[in-house]
Amino acid sequence: MLGGPGRLTTGHPVTGSAPTTTAVLPPPSEPSAPVLAVKIDNVWQARPHTGLCGADIVYVEPVEGGLTRLLALYQGEQPDAVGPVRSARRTDIGLLAQYGTPVFAYSGAAPELLPALAGAELVNASPHETPGAYYRDDDRAAPHNLFVRPASLPTAAKPPQSPPLQFGPAPASGVAADRHQVGFRAADYAFTWSAESGRWAVSMSGRPLTSTECGPLGAATVVEQRVAITADEAIEDSAGTRSPVVRSVGGGSATVLRDGRRFAARWSRPDAASPTRFRTEVGEALPLSGYPVWILLVPQ
Repeated sequence: MLGGPGRLTTGHPVTGSAPTTTAVLPPPSEPSAPVLAVKIDNVWQARPHTGLCGADIVYVEPVEGGLTRLLALYQGEQPDAVGPVRSARRTDIGLLAQYGTPVFAYSGAAPELLPALAGAELVNASPHETPGAYYRDDDRAAPHNLFVRPASLPTAAKPPQSPPLQFGPAPASGVAADRHQVGFRAADYAFTWSAESGRWAVSMSGRPLTSTECGPLGAATVVEQRVAITADEAIEDSAGTRSPVVRSVGGGSATVLRDGRRFAARWSRPDAASPTRFRTEVGEALPLSGYPVWILLVPQ
């Protein structure tokens, strides 16, 4: 599990019952595992999703027009299908640099971005490289109907040298919280704590976010990571809006939700190959509680 604890429940759904197994923390020296990353659409036409139940980490990224897309990361057992799959952004390259050499499934990219993708530490697995891994769902409208079968993707991923995320007991701080909202310019998310299931239920635009194989989604850990955004990318959408690029190297403020508590935090990542670490405002290490982890990259 990317150097962290094992899955608490099969498939990560919010079931309404307590987890049946206890997370086991591996030794710090245990190597991380190879990663599959899939870029996923999440406008209303793309929902419900498929294959998100088994994701270990889900990044929420800002894209053009204030909308968001998801970057789902898997290690170990993978779902039969994931989607709808959408196009890559430069933000993905920066984020995935801390995950070794992952297999990256995406629908395509702007021509200006293709050289950077080809030169990145990635196993590119778009329909151009692996057409047999993708299919269209005729019951959905294009472009929100492209899905990938992970079992048909390359298996050449290599793990990172250091676990990208740290897991462990929480520090003796934080405040009790049962709900937390995160807003983007054209998308909003809410996380509601359930002590019974040990999960934060995930909703978007006032409705539960679901995946076809499990129903409502939940997270054991939620991170609101505030990041700088650059607008100098020479890539535009059909409306002429430039593609935002997240600066995921450096540092900034964050909020971490775990165990029904909210922690004011700071994040740091000194360079692209280094993992992201979180600390409380007084400098204590702030490990995460377990998978699944949702990390929302919110413009400062």
